[in-house]
Amino acid sequence: MNKSAVRAWLMYDWANSAYATTVLAAVLPVFYSSVAASGLSENTAASYLAYTHAIGMALVAVVSPLLGSISDLSGRKTSFLTVFALLGIVSTMGFALVGEGDWLLASTLLVLSTLGFAGSLTFYDSMLPDLVPSGTRDDVSAKGYALGYAGGGVLLAVNLLMIQQPQLFGMKDTLTGTRLSFVTVGLWWLIFSIPVIRRVPNLPRQTGSLSVSGYVRAAARRIGGTYRDIKRYPQLVRLIAAFWFYNDGINTIILMATIYGTTMGIGASDLILALLITQFVGFPSTILLGKAAERLGAKRMLLVSLCIYLLIVILGFGMTHALHFYILAIMVGLVQGGSQSISRSLLSDLMPLKRTGEFFGFVNITSKFSSIFGPFVFGLVGQLTGNPRLGILSLLLFFGLGIAVVLKLDVEKGKKDALQDGEPPVPPEFQANAAAEV
Repeated sequence: MNKSAVRAWLMYDWANSAYATTVLAAVLPVFYSSVAASGLSENTAASYLAYTHAIGMALVAVVSPLLGSISDLSGRKTSFLTVFALLGIVSTMGFALVGEGDWLLASTLLVLSTLGFAGSLTFYDSMLPDLVPSGTRDDVSAKGYALGYAGGGVLLAVNLLMIQQPQLFGMKDTLTGTRLSFVTVGLWWLIFSIPVIRRVPNLPRQTGSLSVSGYVRAAARRIGGTYRDIKRYPQLVRLIAAFWFYNDGINTIILMATIYGTTMGIGASDLILALLITQFVGFPSTILLGKAAERLGAKRMLLVSLCIYLLIVILGFGMTHALHFYILAIMVGLVQGGSQSISRSLLSDLMPLKRTGEFFGFVNITSKFSSIFGPFVFGLVGQLTGNPRLGILSLLLFFGLGIAVVLKLDVEKGKKDALQDGEPPVPPEFQANAAAEV
């Protein structure tokens, strides 16, 4: 494989993870409720933010399969990633212009930045099998997620310092620090996206040169074929079904951890520190899990990480003070990146090589729709019982079902099924250094 292209690909995880940590997880929720929606009630602001997230993810779910298929046919995955990354970057920096009561502007920017962020990841993930042979994808995928944890953690630490100690940076107040943190995320994302844009070339077309409308029609026909053809890959279907369950559990923990900790009486400073701990523990742990998956088998290590998630849920049920939350943050850091990176590499191994953009688009749309159930069940159980602890126990169902399906997965059979479409066209740039290791 081409070491230069693979290293450039890895850097995009470092680049975009700042958006996930600083914007989505730490800064934007508070900024939205306290500044953008300052004229609204607390409940209304929370509802508007939830609706905005839903609209953004719905758009991603709708466009990902079509654009993924077009990127396969045209070979222009890097070009599509560039366009969506720039959309996310510009929209993220636009948050610095949001004033008090500008909730509509903030919501619009969040929809666009979500589309840019999640949309670019569809093309990014689908590049993995183009760049890396099957035997080393677990390790390379893990390195990408690990760099994401490190990069997101480094900038988050700087941004939190800008917000909590603005005078150290020559700023007059916390709000100024918050606004500039959005700018730094955009610049970080832009600068570290340059390697993948410059060093990972587009693939040759799978079809003759078509007009824009021609590509859209061809892609639409191909998507229809995806839903018919996917049954030809039963092991891929099995893994996608398992992914729906356990990824829903993982996403619910990510989305609900802070509010769950708050209901348990954990202070804001402890919650922020725990988030940073998860980021920095996640860096070495993800690499180690990737290497273990390469040596011991991806399926085996995925099952290990999911079993640890079961333990996290059980311990979360008994959590009573901040020390417990810190322990859980460390445990999440140990397996979160590893479980996601192994899932990405396993999915790429079981997909037909000429249709990775299309199939990752399929995974994207189906997983986005399935992801509503975890938070819904979590909230419903907590509301009906009046006990949020019982809500977290509901996640045992999602992880349990995911484990049960993964246990029946035949990885080697799935790889053979994926090869029946033949090898994809590979440009000379990707053929260089075929024996080299990352």
